[in-house]
Amino acid sequence: MKFEGTLDIAAPRERVWAFLTDPRQVTACAPDVQSLEVADATHFKVVVRTGVGPVKATFAMNMEFVDLVAPGRATVRARGQAPGSAVEMVNTLELSAVGDRTTMRWTSEVTVSGMIASVGARFMQGAADKTTQQVFTCIKQKLEGG
Repeated sequence: MKFEGTLDIAAPRERVWAFLTDPRQVTACAPDVQSLEVADATHFKVVVRTGVGPVKATFAMNMEFVDLVAPGRATVRARGQAPGSAVEMVNTLELSAVGDRTTMRWTSEVTVSGMIASVGARFMQGAADKTTQQVFTCIKQKLEGG
């Protein structure tokens, strides 16, 4: 599955960059994160409970920044497993600025396998859209609120 979009943020690009490349700040905006362990500047682990429809699972995700070009582009690769399911994601963001406003263009390529994919396939798009909206609303509020 591939998702993409843009988000306009009323904050300077350097501030948006600092927020989006800090796993502690971003995971504070993600629903159902149970834990975060930062290993170094480019590697971190997240445990998150997620699912689609009636099927829920707790995923242990290994995440890595594989491309960081400050303050304009970042790519995060994530791999995770839960009993009977697995997920792989590549998320890319590009930041452009006009004055004190930043436009974030983002893409996310997600591959889900196992029980969640087979049982919840018809729910995945809606669940992903809902989660994305929650995360981006939180990011905007935190960055635009001061």
